[in-house]
Amino acid sequence: MLHPQVTAAAELRRRPSSEALAADPYQRLLGVRAAMEESNEAESGPAWALPVVADFDADGVPCRLYATRTGTPVLVYLHGGGWCYGSIETVDRFCRRVAERSGCAVVSVGYRLAPEHVFPAAVEDAETVVSYLRRSGADLGLDVSRLAIGGDSAGGQLATVTARRQRDAATPLDFQVLIYPALDPLTSAESYDEVGEYGLDRASMKLAWETFVPDPVRRLTPDVAPLAVADLSGMPPTLLITAEYDALRDEGADYADALIAAGVPVVHTRYMGVNHGFARKLATIDAARAAADQVASALRSALTF
Repeated sequence: MLHPQVTAAAELRRRPSSEALAADPYQRLLGVRAAMEESNEAESGPAWALPVVADFDADGVPCRLYATRTGTPVLVYLHGGGWCYGSIETVDRFCRRVAERSGCAVVSVGYRLAPEHVFPAAVEDAETVVSYLRRSGADLGLDVSRLAIGGDSAGGQLATVTARRQRDAATPLDFQVLIYPALDPLTSAESYDEVGEYGLDRASMKLAWETFVPDPVRRLTPDVAPLAVADLSGMPPTLLITAEYDALRDEGADYADALIAAGVPVVHTRYMGVNHGFARKLATIDAARAAADQVASALRSALTF
């Protein structure tokens, strides 16, 4: 059963007016971006203080660092939003909680969004940040010898693509956190039919994929479709979180199974009663706080040695 907190949280976001719905697609997208930003504090709560919260530039990619002390391992975090919306601000509270509870630093990435910047711009930005941290992270007080990557939804896709590319470059990452990742450009999973009415449906996800990767020939290449990768061996140990009422539920579970079959250590947790996007809504959904704390605990176990 869908948790009542999910329904209550959905009421906090401004609904588009009839004029907005009649606008051209790009103007509607700008409206979605604005509504997500406007509802951020109501959904995610106030920003509590940490010893270090600092914006910086990673070779042209805007980032924000969260830390409780120096010399800590690092999680590079990529926000969700269908590659088209979302921002450092929309995951700010989540990143603060993870940094505070894990004792690790979190670097949140403001990667370029589609349709202004289509694939591979976001992937390039993620790799740019990882490379920058390997080279200059010590100047920020970070221990980049222990480096993880993570993200939610579209950010989960970017995270695991980056992790695979780092593996192939013989510079493997130590851990990955994937929260209801978007992994299948074909949107073929049965969960779209079973739970597509709970906030994320096949039509909106297909539009997101098409906006991110306009060229259909590229949509089933490894840098877009992680489930199409022939060999997943050597991928980093993984925490993968899915949600019961999420259309992306099954592709996340399939990816967890594929990683396990390749010999990758995986913890796959399905949060019951919640839908896509729940994890950042710390002020309104109890399971969001539990998920953030699970991420923090997993990072602490994986990176603190």
